[in-house]
Amino acid sequence: MPELERILAEIKASETSKAAKRDWNPSYSGEIDIRIAADGNWYHQGRRFQRDSLVILFASVLRREQDDYFLVTPAEKLRIEVEDAPFVANLVERLDAGSQQAIVFTTNIGERIIVNDKHPIRVEFDAATDRPRPYVHLHAGIEALIGRNAFFELANLATERVRDGSKYLTVTSLGHRFELGTTDE
Repeated sequence: MPELERILAEIKASETSKAAKRDWNPSYSGEIDIRIAADGNWYHQGRRFQRDSLVILFASVLRREQDDYFLVTPAEKLRIEVEDAPFVANLVERLDAGSQQAIVFTTNIGERIIVNDKHPIRVEFDAATDRPRPYVHLHAGIEALIGRNAFFELANLATERVRDGSKYLTVTSLGHRFELGTTDE
């Protein structure tokens, strides 16, 4: 449990910082040529950011409003392009939390998130390929795409349940159950 408590302390410190930034409310300032690709890489004027520290800095002021994403400072609000989700959850781990388990994701910028009712998993299916597109909610409407390898690891932690005559893979984290998809053919 000490590992889980440490992660909870990290998350609480991060959420305190984010809460202060939510009060920033500058007027819309325009667009900036920054794009976050579906793989989580950030680009400026077509060139990939090379410094992780710069990505982390910009990520700290990222805000979502409806379907748009903005970089928001006390003085400016600049729209950017996000192809899918702005982050990728590329690591997953299972921790014991007393009599329960906790599922913890780590994103491509090092943010850790514990899956629960405030940070749920949702899975969409691509209409063209019928492949799953799993996401975990981070904060304020911002999600991370669960990377392919992390999703396979998550599926290994899943159990099969029957609902309405269909079989589903589900995972449980801190007492909350999330469906990953059906196992019916």
